[in-house]
Amino acid sequence: MMCEIDALLAQLPRFSEQGIWKPGLERTHRLLDALGRPQDAFDIVHVAGTNGKGSTASFLAAMSRAAGWRTGLHTSPHLWQVTERMRIDGEAAPEDWLAAALRRAQPLVEKTQPSYFELTFALSLLYFAEHGVDLAVVETGMGGRLDATNVLAPALSIITDIGLDHTRFLGHTIERIAQEKAGIIKPGVPVVTSARSPAVEVIEEIAETRGAPVHRVERDVRALSESIALRESTVTVSTPNQTFRDLRVGLAGKHQIRNAMTALRGAELLHIDQRAVHTGMREVCTLSGLHGRWEVLAERPLVVTDAAHNADALAAILDHLKVFRQTGSALTVLLGVMRDKDTGAMGKLLAEAGAYVRPVKPASDRMCTPEELTGALRDAGARVGEPCAIREGIRTFLAEASAADTLLTTGSHRIAVRPQDLSP
Repeated sequence: MMCEIDALLAQLPRFSEQGIWKPGLERTHRLLDALGRPQDAFDIVHVAGTNGKGSTASFLAAMSRAAGWRTGLHTSPHLWQVTERMRIDGEAAPEDWLAAALRRAQPLVEKTQPSYFELTFALSLLYFAEHGVDLAVVETGMGGRLDATNVLAPALSIITDIGLDHTRFLGHTIERIAQEKAGIIKPGVPVVTSARSPAVEVIEEIAETRGAPVHRVERDVRALSESIALRESTVTVSTPNQTFRDLRVGLAGKHQIRNAMTALRGAELLHIDQRAVHTGMREVCTLSGLHGRWEVLAERPLVVTDAAHNADALAAILDHLKVFRQTGSALTVLLGVMRDKDTGAMGKLLAEAGAYVRPVKPASDRMCTPEELTGALRDAGARVGEPCAIREGIRTFLAEASAADTLLTTGSHRIAVRPQDLSP
């Protein structure tokens, strides 16, 4: 069935793969109108940002499901199968549904000429409508103002942290990128943001012009205590409304505490109760179907996969790893990076961490070749080994590592590792 799905989708332009971007909402409007406006059948939370938007969306979807709401979650890109982009209550869409939907949509595709992202987004909404979700949490693709998802009329908007990513398309300053992300703000619709200065001032200014109340996480949500472990954190936080004691956050690292606090403030505005907040936070991966965020696949030696796709995300992962890495132990990193990323900055971080880096052979034309990655890493001062396929690199590490050593696979969604990849 996936072969048929892939064949049908292969006919569509994938602008991200081609290194170009064709922004605009007209194609998506036409497509959704022809599908009967499925987005009108449920409430929506719209999530934008540079880093943390997928995790924040997953936290909120998990809390919504724990509250008893049938919950849709649209994220991108997928790790292994396109059906992961459209999940209900943590489960990916069935392959037979997507194949049938693609066949039904074929005349509309020929008429409206959508991109891969635009069609899969529209089909996510159709899937949610046909299967009766109460709430859909929808992550933007790139940007916000001209992103295909910005056709939505949400009940709540969330903007996570803003960083320098996709600068070729979104702008070369934090302020300019914040303007694009803030394009999702709708008149009168509340906004939760974890963005920091100078981005947050841009967001507040745009929100004010649209009469949209702003809830700043750094002002409204305060961590009273926190304890960080390898696989999760425990925090007590206060909001303007209440105190949440001993929240177990099922995604590890200080950066995930920030994402969890952002989602928690959103949950409050949606009137999700404390019990559901606790359950959703603790069981975020199970309830939302999230993979590839600090996913610990083995402990001795430590094997972690994380889809950190830019320097800011990689820095957060390495900071968390530093807490649990044994002194003197070896760190091996299997790295695959998209060509539009700042590989020099990522290489400098890996050099500072003392990592031995093996470039991963690319899974798409948009990824750096091993030669390109090797050059950038060496220029940044990192130790670089031979390029490898992902499973080859894992096998070599497991054959040679001591129990105290660490393997991290990172740099892109395209090289996320599954537990079975550790098998001989």
